[in-house]
Amino acid sequence: MVEPKKGAKWPKELPKFKSRPDAIAVCKDLCGRQFMHRSEKVAKGELEVSRVRDFDESAYFTWIYEGNKKFSHLMTTCLIIGFLCCTCFPIWPNFLKVFVWYMSVSLLIFIFFLITFRALLFLFVWIIGYECWFLPNLFDETLGFCESFVPVISAEKTKEGQLPYRIGVFVAFFSFCYWAVTQPSEFDGFVKGQGDFIKDLYAGTLLSDMSQKDKENIDKPKMPSLEDLLKKLDSEDEEEKELSEEEAAEALLNSLVEDEELIEDDEE
Repeated sequence: MVEPKKGAKWPKELPKFKSRPDAIAVCKDLCGRQFMHRSEKVAKGELEVSRVRDFDESAYFTWIYEGNKKFSHLMTTCLIIGFLCCTCFPIWPNFLKVFVWYMSVSLLIFIFFLITFRALLFLFVWIIGYECWFLPNLFDETLGFCESFVPVISAEKTKEGQLPYRIGVFVAFFSFCYWAVTQPSEFDGFVKGQGDFIKDLYAGTLLSDMSQKDKENIDKPKMPSLEDLLKKLDSEDEEEKELSEEEAAEALLNSLVEDEELIEDDEE
């Protein structure tokens, strides 16, 4: 930090220390602030951070540089804006709600068919004695986004002792296929039902028992109208009248019973 190496130019924007003690003082300050870390040599060309943080001229030191933070700040800003947009979903225009609905349904169907395809591919190959997965790391939570799609296909031979299980699965699967072919009415009805369900998802007609007005106002806050409030007050008044009549009848009955008991006492 005092003198550059031979054949190297000292950068103009980098300040130059006038004495060695000044450079050592700055290095100690950098170690104390953890801008650079003392390291130990564990192998050829390999260092690891040491627990000792004191500066020593003969020791190795490493810089921990996290890179430019602009992209990280940009992604954080986008995340906050996206969260605010999601919380404001009830006030979105109707065409955006429809777009989100179609995107959600399409993503759900794509994930369902992807999982089904992976399972069927594994089943077919496993029956013949190999374990084959399409995108094997797709649901590995410990990996990043790009690493989840690597490798595309993995295949390895099954373990010994699985032959009886493979034969059982083979018989069960092809028995189901035989039933589906010989009973077309039931299987076709199942397929038609699934197709109608997907059409209803895209058409938004799953809530067919609701009026169109209720569908349009499904996100609006439900406030009682003046007529509803008046009806509620009238019903409360009627309930109070009924209760008062019941109380009067019960009081009259109690008084008759008491009079009858007094008459019986007088006769005795």
